[in-house]
Amino acid sequence: MSEGEPCPECGTPLEIVRCIEVGHIFKLGTKYSDALGVHVLDPDGSQRPLVMGSYGIGIGRNMATIAETHHDDRGLVWPVTVAPYEAVITVVSVKDEASMTAATALYDELRARGIDVLLDDRDARAGVKFADAELIGIPYRVTIGPKALADGEVELTPRVSGETTRVGIDAVADQLVATVTAERR
Repeated sequence: MSEGEPCPECGTPLEIVRCIEVGHIFKLGTKYSDALGVHVLDPDGSQRPLVMGSYGIGIGRNMATIAETHHDDRGLVWPVTVAPYEAVITVVSVKDEASMTAATALYDELRARGIDVLLDDRDARAGVKFADAELIGIPYRVTIGPKALADGEVELTPRVSGETTRVGIDAVADQLVATVTAERR
């Protein structure tokens, strides 16, 4: 078959589209119910073999489908509902004691409030950490660095838009919890 060729059933021109099988249905008929002696009563009280089917949805297929439809040139863009982590806290300088203290406190608060959060406290350049978070596709990144922290702020970046905003260190947990909770629905 090829694009534009008429459908053998209705004559409508065929369209070729890319797709992924996320589930399947197999009609088993009465093969197994006959072999096992499984019957049901029909409305007039007669016994008939049960018509069976097999239905499956594969989690691996679903994850592959989400990855295929939720990505960009920098990596995955997981929806909150399936992301391995809902947020990542990226510490710009792990050698800065104030940054580490703020990051650890925020991490503990978010965990206590039910947010799946990753604390990236590796001793690596900030750009490496940002690229890794984008590649993994974590929906929200909170960046804690000495400059913003000196102003009492952190940076909040949604993965989907990449638009960074400064948020008060005392307000970021409430904002993130509200946003993630709304997206879980």
